[in-house]
Amino acid sequence: MSDTEGSDGPLRPSEVGDEANAPPIDEKPYKIIFEANKCFGAGRCAEVADNWEMDMASGLAKPKSYFFGEDELEENVRAAEVCPAKKDRGVIHVIDRRKDEEIAPDPHGDGTLSVDW
Repeated sequence: MSDTEGSDGPLRPSEVGDEANAPPIDEKPYKIIFEANKCFGAGRCAEVADNWEMDMASGLAKPKSYFFGEDELEENVRAAEVCPAKKDRGVIHVIDRRKDEEIAPDPHGDGTLSVDW
């Protein structure tokens, strides 16, 4: 069983987070799913993306915003790609809300969510 499969099949990205209170998809078509429990504070995300910062109190990273538009896509994809946690699979997941698919890091190559909870 993969890390995204439960008894009912793969976990869908739209099932994670507060979609009910999210901005409209046409305004903010992307979202971040962050496995904060797996972050170990390497800080690479904060080095490459303005949306990411290091929390000095916890020593861990955190996004300033979980929902964003096309103008912030490249930096958030880069943050997901450089994250070394989970044996270089990363704990930052960039989701295309229009397709309900993971676009980064997408280690499976099929858009399924690669969380490991």
